[in-house]
Amino acid sequence: MRLYNTLTRKKEEFKPLKDGLVTMYNCGPTVYNYIHVGNARPLTVFDTLRRYFIYKGLDVKFVVNFTDIDDKLINKANAEGITVAEVAERYIKEFKVDANGLHLYDYETLNPRATEHINQIIDFIQILIDKNAAYVSEGDVYFDINSAKDYGKLSHKKLEDLISGARVDVSDIKKNPADFALWKAKKEGEPYWTAPWGEGRPGWHIECSVMAKTLLGETIDIHSGGEDLQFPHHENEIAQSETCNGVPFAKFWLHNGMITVDNEKMSKSKGNFFTVREVSEEFNLEVLRFFLLGCHYRSPINFSREIMEQTKNGLERIYNAKYKLEEFLENCIDREFSDEDKKQLGIIADEIKFFEESMEDDINTADAITAIYNIVKFINVELNEDSNKKLVDEIYNTLLRLSKVLGILELERENIDEEVERLIKEREDARKNKDFKRADEIRDILASKNILIEDTRTGTKWKRA
Repeated sequence: MRLYNTLTRKKEEFKPLKDGLVTMYNCGPTVYNYIHVGNARPLTVFDTLRRYFIYKGLDVKFVVNFTDIDDKLINKANAEGITVAEVAERYIKEFKVDANGLHLYDYETLNPRATEHINQIIDFIQILIDKNAAYVSEGDVYFDINSAKDYGKLSHKKLEDLISGARVDVSDIKKNPADFALWKAKKEGEPYWTAPWGEGRPGWHIECSVMAKTLLGETIDIHSGGEDLQFPHHENEIAQSETCNGVPFAKFWLHNGMITVDNEKMSKSKGNFFTVREVSEEFNLEVLRFFLLGCHYRSPINFSREIMEQTKNGLERIYNAKYKLEEFLENCIDREFSDEDKKQLGIIADEIKFFEESMEDDINTADAITAIYNIVKFINVELNEDSNKKLVDEIYNTLLRLSKVLGILELERENIDEEVERLIKEREDARKNKDFKRADEIRDILASKNILIEDTRTGTKWKRA
C-alpha cells in the first residue's frame, strides 16, 4: 500500500511499525455542538482506511479523541448556566448518535477525553519544562518554539511565514509571538486542576500529543485529520511530542481536503453550514458516508442536495443488486462449477483486484466504488434464477465483503421496502380517488428507484428491475 505522506509530500510504501498491528490517531471533535459534514469527512475516510487494514488481516488500534475542555465548551456552559462537564456529556452522546449513523462504530474505537488525562498532561508538560523547552509565565505555561527541531516541517513553511499567515496571540508574557500555550492559568468561573506551576487547565494542542502517547506509544503509524489542522495544531503536536519524547511522533501524516457547499466554502455566515444531524433529517447517513467516499480524499468535495440525491440513487442500485442476489439464492440450484461459471468468477476476481489496487493507491475510494458498480452491472446483466447457486453465493459474499470496507450495505432491508410499500399504498389510494396524475407520478418515482410494479386482480405487485 502507498499513502501520501503530508510530511514528505509524496506517496510512500506503508508498512506498520509492528508486524500485524496498525496504530492510528484521528483528531476528533470539540464536543460543544453537533458535528458538521466537514467533521464527518476525516472520520469517514480514515475509518475506511482502518476497515481496509482489517480486510487485509491486520489488527488496528484506532483512536478518535474528544476535546472536552476548551474555550468553546466554557462559553457554551456559561451561556446555558450549566457545567462544562454537562455540555461535554450532552454532545458526546449526540456525536455517538451521528457516528452510529455513519457506521463509525462497527469496529472498536478508543474515545479518550482530555479531562481523563490531566495527570499525564501535567507530567508531559513538566518534562518539557525540565528540558527548557517550556516556561512558566504568569501562571501560563508556553512551549518555546525556538527549542523545536525543524519546526514547520509538516506545513513546509518558514517560521516567519507561519506566524504572518496565522492567528498568533502577541503578548508581553510570551518570549516569542509563535510560542503556544501548554497550560492556561485559572480564570474566574472556569474548570481548573492543580499543577506544580499553578491552577489551570490544558491548552488544545497538548491534549492530542498526550492521549496518543498514552494509548498508542511515543511513535505511531498514522496521524490523520482535515487539512486545516496541519497548522498550527499538527505542527505544534510534532514540536512538543518530538521534543518531549526524542523520537518521531508519527510515521505517516494524512490529511483530507475540505468540503464546499454548492461550490462555496461552508460557513455559518453564509448560511450554507450543515450539521450531520440536519442531513440525517433528509437522508440516511449511510448516503452521506457514500457521498464522502465518492471522490479522492485529498481532493475538495462539493456538497449539495442534488449530489446527495444522485448518491442516494447510486447506493440504491447497489442495494437492489444485493436483494436480487438474495432472491436468486432462494431459487437457484446448487451444482458444480462449469467452464462458463469459472469464466464469470474470473471477471469478478478482476474486479476484486481492481478494488484492492485502488484502495492501496492512497485510499482511492472513488475507483474502489467503480469496481463495486462493475460487479452490480455484472449481476444485473449476467445472473438470473437459473444461475449456479454456488456462483451466485460467491458473488454475493464478494459484494458484501467489499462493501464492508466502504461501510455500506449496512441497513436492514425493511428500511427501504417500507418506503416502497408506502408509495404503493399511496398510489392505490390515488387510483381509487381517480387521481391518475398522482398515480402516474408515483409509478415514475418507483421506476427511478428501479422498482417495477404490476397491477393484478389481487392487488399491486412489485419487483426490483
